[in-house]
Amino acid sequence: MLHRLLFSLLVVWGMCARAAVFHVYWDVGHQNISRDGYSTWPAVGVNGQIPIPPIFITQGDVLSLNVRNSLDKPISLHAHGLFMRNSSYYDGVGMVTECGIPPGSNFTYLVETREQAGTYFIHGHYGLEVADGLRAPFIILDKGKPAVDYDKELLLTLEDWGQQPESQLLEYLKTVPTTALPNDFKTGLINGTNGNFSAPITVMRSTRYRLRILNIGLDHPFKFRMLGHKMQVIEADGVNVEPLEVDGLDIAPGQRYSVLLETLDSDNFNYIYNAIMVGDFIPLVEGLNPRYYIGAIEYRKDAAFRKFPLVSDSDLVWADEFNMVPLNRQELLPADRVIELEKRINLTEFGVPYYGLGNWSYTPALVPTLLSVLTTGSFASDSAIYGPQSSVIVLDYQESVELVIGNRMAKSHPLHIHSRVFQIVERGPLGNATAAGLPAVPLQQAGKYPMQRDTLMLPEFGYVKLRFKADRPGAVSMFHCHTEHLDQGMAVVFVEAPELIQKYQRVPQQLLDNCRKLGVKVSGNGAGNIGYNLTGLPPAILVE
Repeated sequence: MLHRLLFSLLVVWGMCARAAVFHVYWDVGHQNISRDGYSTWPAVGVNGQIPIPPIFITQGDVLSLNVRNSLDKPISLHAHGLFMRNSSYYDGVGMVTECGIPPGSNFTYLVETREQAGTYFIHGHYGLEVADGLRAPFIILDKGKPAVDYDKELLLTLEDWGQQPESQLLEYLKTVPTTALPNDFKTGLINGTNGNFSAPITVMRSTRYRLRILNIGLDHPFKFRMLGHKMQVIEADGVNVEPLEVDGLDIAPGQRYSVLLETLDSDNFNYIYNAIMVGDFIPLVEGLNPRYYIGAIEYRKDAAFRKFPLVSDSDLVWADEFNMVPLNRQELLPADRVIELEKRINLTEFGVPYYGLGNWSYTPALVPTLLSVLTTGSFASDSAIYGPQSSVIVLDYQESVELVIGNRMAKSHPLHIHSRVFQIVERGPLGNATAAGLPAVPLQQAGKYPMQRDTLMLPEFGYVKLRFKADRPGAVSMFHCHTEHLDQGMAVVFVEAPELIQKYQRVPQQLLDNCRKLGVKVSGNGAGNIGYNLTGLPPAILVE
């Protein structure tokens, strides 16, 4: 098996060597700007630009992203949805796969796209720079004929935007009792500007468009509709889907869709689209939460807008993973191993909230997890050496894993996995939703070909079952809530086949140099020591 693996690695190297390399330079720095039209504060942009322009690349090519850190704190960048096969050191997770890029320093990420085409994005993954603007679409175009024919492409980004830097809000969350939390009613951005003033979606009649829609925001889902038009879902999170006709989309933070939009034969009228941004974690206040945005689908500048009667959401067809069939028709995997996780919360003696998916709230160790794997020999197969706060789960190569994740609270969470997609097997009720005034989550079960994606909403008072095969030796990959709850500990880290990571992965020297500039150890267990000596680790926070 190891000989076959080595051969496959050599093949991948050879293909990368022949691929075209697409060079992009990002100088990440602050820019004082008002994106919502109300509040001005130092957002995070690239090369003096915010929003950051999208990156387009063709499948099979390599993105060489040279990043300069002009901020006053470390950063890292994650290509959201990319598998990073055999190159976890480019996955961009601060203190998991790298130490971060020190202020005034550079790091070059190499993103290989041989396996994937579709709709992705690149964002900060060290602190909360992602919420402050460090995020941009990353589109991998099909090298050959796409799975579904279309004439043109359109791109639509959805974001939430706060009244202050998110890092300030997080510090507030970490230092004051939860009874005194501020209500940060955010503004919805559409294609980078306040959704009330966004430019129209300009279309031609009798044309077939691929509309890529991305929620690159931090913590607000969106509901999206195009009145007078049906949409056909053809891609979700980079996974091609048998075309599914829907009226609307529920798009959680981190999720992406491609839909086919067939425009009408006549340009006598223009139409509108609706984007509704709602947070179930802050009070419902008229005009503030939810936020309603209306944009134009423009056939002709001087055309009148077609009017439609109000329709209840319950009378519409919404995209649902349990109605989707992936084009690859991967059959339901067995469950060799079942891992039970649950969203948990603990308040410190000062009332500060910490979250977790297991027994412990995730806190970065003193050595990046990948570097611990590479330098601890046979100890790397024992999760204890990373420290309880690292929430490491070691996986055997080729085992099929079922994750059962529960949530007994009145707050939904977008869950994102790195390095792969998962099968969505089941969703159902958990806990007493009725007592909280909420409807019970209906029980749904996948058929022979479960939908696959990399980001899924964990419902309030509900559970989900997900499955994947540990067939990516070398993966050190996070599974986490794709909101600020990651920085409050709602994460676990999968270490897959550590003995193969040690055999085949060699981290770039530039990564090690950056660690040393930051004063971070590059070897040893989670504390930078030998064996099970975890002296020096900060106290782990129990969330049972």
